[in-house]
Order: sequence, then C-alpha cells, then structure tokens
Amino acid sequence: MSLDSACCVSVSAGTGAHSRFRVSPRRGDFDWTPPPRGAALVPSGQVTWAPRWRLPERAASVAVCEAAAAAAAGARCGAGPGGRARRVLVPGRAHGRRSGAGAMVTEQEVEAIGRSLVDPQQPLQARFRALFTLRGLGGPAAIAWISRAFDDDSALLKHELAYCLGQLQDPRAVPVLVDVLRDTRQEPMVRHEAGEALGAIGSPEVLEVLKEFEADPVVEVAETCQLAVRRLEWLQQRGGAPAPEGPYLSVDPAPPAEERDVGRLRAALLDEARPLFDRYRAMFALRDTGGEEAALALAEGLRCGSALFRHEVGYVLGQLQHEAAVPALAAALARRAESPMVRHECAEALGAIARPACLAALRAHAGDPERVVRESCAVALDLYAHESGAAFQYADGLERLRAPPPDPDPGPDPRI
Repeated sequence: MSLDSACCVSVSAGTGAHSRFRVSPRRGDFDWTPPPRGAALVPSGQVTWAPRWRLPERAASVAVCEAAAAAAAGARCGAGPGGRARRVLVPGRAHGRRSGAGAMVTEQEVEAIGRSLVDPQQPLQARFRALFTLRGLGGPAAIAWISRAFDDDSALLKHELAYCLGQLQDPRAVPVLVDVLRDTRQEPMVRHEAGEALGAIGSPEVLEVLKEFEADPVVEVAETCQLAVRRLEWLQQRGGAPAPEGPYLSVDPAPPAEERDVGRLRAALLDEARPLFDRYRAMFALRDTGGEEAALALAEGLRCGSALFRHEVGYVLGQLQHEAAVPALAAALARRAESPMVRHECAEALGAIARPACLAALRAHAGDPERVVRESCAVALDLYAHESGAAFQYADGLERLRAPPPDPDPGPDPRI
C-alpha cells in the first residue's frame, strides 16, 4: 500500500469485494471494514472532507498506514468509543494535487466545484458538499472560491465558509476573514465564525485585530474574540509550538484540559463563575474522554447561560456522536426561544449521530420558521443519509464531477 500527499486510503480485494476506511464527517475518524481473508490492500479513492469536524492541514500518512496494518491484523488501532480508529490522512498543500490512484486535480475541476459552491440555484446540500470538497483540496484557488461566497444570503452557508477557511490554517485566508469580522452587516453567527477562524489559523499578526472586538456589542462576537485571544496567548506561552494532537485531530477554540476525571471536568464545565476559556478546555477534555458519562455531562451544558457556549456544546456532541446526547439535543432544537445558532448546531449534531430519534427530530423542524434552523435541518438530513449509508465520503465534489455520464441506451435488462 502506498500513499501520496493528497489522498486517503480505501482498499479493495482482487475478488471485487471492497474494504474501506469510511470517513465520519463530525469525528474526523474512519471505520474499518475488514477485507476478505487473503485480499491485497491497494490505494483507491479521493478523500475530501465533510461538515463540522475540525481537521488541521497536515499529513498523517504514517498514522493511516499504521491504522491500516493494525486493522488488517484484526486490531483496533487508536480506537475510541465503539472501536472507531480516529486518524485520517489530510491532503497536502502542494499546488499540484493528486486524487485517486495518482490522477491530478485540474484547475478546471477546482473551478467547476467552486462554481457549484457560489451558485444560489444549486440545492444547499450540494453547495455544502462542494464547499467541503474545496476545503479538502485547499490552496489559493480553493480559498478564492470559498471567499467569493460571502456575498450569499444564507447565514448558515457563510458560517461554514468561515469555518472551513479557519480549518485550512492557511494565512492567505486571513484578509477575507478580517473583512468579514469587521463587517457589521454580516450576521452575528458569521462574524463569530470569522473570529474563531482567525484564532484557528493562529497567525500572531491577527492578535491585535481580535483584541479590537473583545468588547463588541454583539456578545457572541465578543466572547469568540476573547477566546481566540486567549488561544493565541496560550500558544505564545508555549513558544509557538502547536497544540498537542488529540483523538479528533481538530483545531479547537481552546486546548483540552489535562484533567481526565469526568466528575471534575463536569464541575468545571458547568461553573459559570470560571473563565470561559477554562470551561471550553473542560468541554474538549470531556469530548476526548468520551463515553456515556462524558456525553451526559456535556449535554447539561446546553442549559448554561452563554449562547456561544451552548452552541459549542452542540458542536462537540456532534463530534462525540453518542446516542445518550440525543434527547438533550432534540429538546434544544425544539426550543423556539433558543438562539438560532444553538439550534443550528444541535440540528447538525443530530444529523451526525444518525439514530432514528434524530431523524424524527430533524423532520419535525425541516419547515421551521427560522431560516438558519430550517437550512441546518436540510443539511443535517443529508448528513444523516451519508452516515446511515455506504458512501465512502460526504464531500464528493470530485467524485460527482468525474462520474461517467449515464448510458442513454443501456439495452435490455438481462435479468428480465
């Protein structure tokens, strides 16, 4: 088995039976379906990324190879709850990108995916898949297409644009994110995500910009920028060393706390007298610890005072994908008085968890009068279908682009 800097791995047996790593959008992990005995492992398939998992732009090819070898031997390599291994290869930043078994991704293909993203006539679900395909490819052309879509009228889409730019951790995205943060005509959830994205990129030069907005009249924007400033200061205290990699390979607004006792982490999470940064650290430590007790502790945070905090709890529960959180997420989604940005995150979390109770909750709010909630349910239902299906990846822009046209005259069905 071999890997290059721009593909992940699926495997197939010579008999035609397939084995694969299946990317889980929220977790940033993969499931292993073992091959038939004696099957050879071969690389195939382009991987790009799916909504709402925070994945840094760096290669993890060694981890993928180790995971493949362990899985082929019947082991659980780096397994978390449910036995899921949680390392995937991230596309490299090289301008000459490869997909599949070595085929180049052309500028024309990037342009076609970009045009799908910025086309308001396309279904929102298709535009999301195009966005996360671009996020997986990275590079200046992808950043340019993502940046063009900030003129859209969907706050949800623009929120995801900012998120993806931050997760690329490419300083070339800083100018557009600063412009979005400064633009008070943008919706609060969009400006908030731009501030968080600047913190994720981590360039020292954005520190003073973020400090300008620590007292923004929009409380979600102010709290986001306060967190981003604390994250950058925390990185500086470490001499600029990156945050340690966790099981989710994510770029989070705060590093996880070192504590691993769920009871003490729960107390820190719910203590509203503590600094928000410390409570976020407890939140991400609970996520990394995993399990039902941690999921239920996190779910209690959906009743805390800060809407920004509650929104992040919803996001983290979507990453954790534990069924124990479904009742609390469904209840938060159903609360009409709840902040739309919190309800949006709960909807996407339910789509990621993908259990029957999630489907019922999402369908119940598919026609919600709040646009961002209605659109989030549409995207979450698409995510639910992906999580419940057999498709290798959610962000299938290249796959769709390269699919052969259907045969206009397939001839008689031999089975008839």
